[in-house]
Amino acid sequence: MLRSTGVSQLWAKTTSSLLKTTSFRLIFTNSTHDEDLYATLLRRFAETRDSQHGRALHAKLIKGPLHNSLFLNNHILNMYAKCGHLPHAHKLFDHFPHRNAVSWSVLIAGFVQHNRPSYALVLFSQMHAAGVNINEFTLVSALHACSLYDNDSDNNEGYYYSYYLSRLYQVYAFVVRLGFEWNVFLMNVFMTALIRSRKLAEALEVFEACRGKDVVSWNAVMAGLVQFCCGEVPGFWRRMCCEGVKPDNFAFSGVLSGLAALGDGGMGVQVHGQLVKCGHGGEVCIGNSLVDMYLKCGSLENGIKAFEEMVERDVCTWNQMAAGCLNCGKPGRALELIEEMRRSGVRMNKFTLATALTACANLASLEEGKKAHGLRIKLGNDVDVCVDNALLDMYAKCGSMDDALKVFGTVEARSVVSWTTMIMGFAQNGQARKALEIFEQMRAEGKAPNYITFICVLYACSQGGLINEGWEYFLSMDRDHGISPGEDHYACMVDMLGRAGHIKEARELIRRMPFQAGVLVWQTLLGACRVHGDVETGLLAAKQALSLDKDDSSTYVVLSNMFADGRNWKGVGSLRELMETRDVKKMPGSSWIQLNKR
Repeated sequence: MLRSTGVSQLWAKTTSSLLKTTSFRLIFTNSTHDEDLYATLLRRFAETRDSQHGRALHAKLIKGPLHNSLFLNNHILNMYAKCGHLPHAHKLFDHFPHRNAVSWSVLIAGFVQHNRPSYALVLFSQMHAAGVNINEFTLVSALHACSLYDNDSDNNEGYYYSYYLSRLYQVYAFVVRLGFEWNVFLMNVFMTALIRSRKLAEALEVFEACRGKDVVSWNAVMAGLVQFCCGEVPGFWRRMCCEGVKPDNFAFSGVLSGLAALGDGGMGVQVHGQLVKCGHGGEVCIGNSLVDMYLKCGSLENGIKAFEEMVERDVCTWNQMAAGCLNCGKPGRALELIEEMRRSGVRMNKFTLATALTACANLASLEEGKKAHGLRIKLGNDVDVCVDNALLDMYAKCGSMDDALKVFGTVEARSVVSWTTMIMGFAQNGQARKALEIFEQMRAEGKAPNYITFICVLYACSQGGLINEGWEYFLSMDRDHGISPGEDHYACMVDMLGRAGHIKEARELIRRMPFQAGVLVWQTLLGACRVHGDVETGLLAAKQALSLDKDDSSTYVVLSNMFADGRNWKGVGSLRELMETRDVKKMPGSSWIQLNKR
């Protein structure tokens, strides 16, 4: 048994507070040696993670006649393990005069619960080598450990994935050899471990062979299908219902997540009906999944109804509802929801703030954006660079690049998104030279640009008429950074040349593209031809664009405007007739205007 002067000193310091409880008064005033009473207290301390009182009781037991009781030693070990004091628990374990399967299982479970899977598996191997009988409780922890390779502090994706997967199969061999295949709890853990290891097909084989499946078995497979094979979710749910399995809250949450990913609102309504019948509608996690399903299926109205019917709401509920309004083109409503959330006393987090900033950016509302900036300051270190990037984007879209630059200067961990946002912000606000300065600063600080960064750089060159710089950056993509130019980069180059009136050079660039030019490239050339009155090349560009996508209204609109500029009214009329024949409708434009703060 571990004897520690530190523990004894702690006992002396905390005796007075411990005496306030009835159980401890009984222990100290009557010098009881009731093992069951001690065990009950230690179990309580483990459940409540109360290591201070647990250590004090440990000190008491060290001095008494029960210090060698294996029964109590295992409870003390469990208390330390559950409280996360793993080094102390391991040291205590090493000093045990006797150990049994419970001792080993408790310590292994402690390492698993606190995301130390490699140590747990080492202990499992040592337990087997020591000749201790392995039981189903030990196997549960070992199987769970095998699925936690990505939580290992020394994780190296390729090597550790293979290592933990092989250990998973080895532990399962113990399950078979010891005859525990009948244990549905073990089979559920094994299936979950296989799914976490991206072995869905093998998990399905285990599921089909499993006798006495319970709802947890079905939930495990449902979670795997949602993650790796969403298309199978509806059929699996129907099978589950046909086989008489009564779904629980996890089952409903899983199927709703799958239907959300598929955008299957029709079946989502059916599941909603089942949900109401089963009486699970009042649970927060189910309500969140239901709201999320409706929003991702594009049904904002039903999403709002489900949201309003929720008895309890947490920060996730409000966040997804606000984000849903934003994605459905209702940024003003998103801000109203966030304000309502604040008034209801729910503390916002970084996701709330990112949604608020994006809404302000979409509205180009500098006033609301500055309010959101104030909330970001209040959150302090509870935000990450994604929120700061949203803040930069908001100021850029509101046209306040001075404020964006101030924020940028305070961002310590600038990501490539931070730099790219600033480059695009200056480009969109007519400061092409400043955009390129930011790009050069980015390279000077050793931050590698990505595919999107070069789109923004080339866009800046196009907006500023910087043809020489544009060509240099375009050629440097593959040469210096190993990034092959894509259609977006070629479109920027065509736009840059077209704006400068170099229509032939733009057409030649398209001809030399290493892949077939897409609609965007031809539409860009068509736009330049309209500006400079090159009808012949414009007709060619329009023909190519329409051959790739005859339903895109913008090609018809630009070509019609080009005809109108040349007073070719017959061509305009023919185009309108063609659009009616093909049922092509021009997308209406929209603008935001704020009246009375609404």
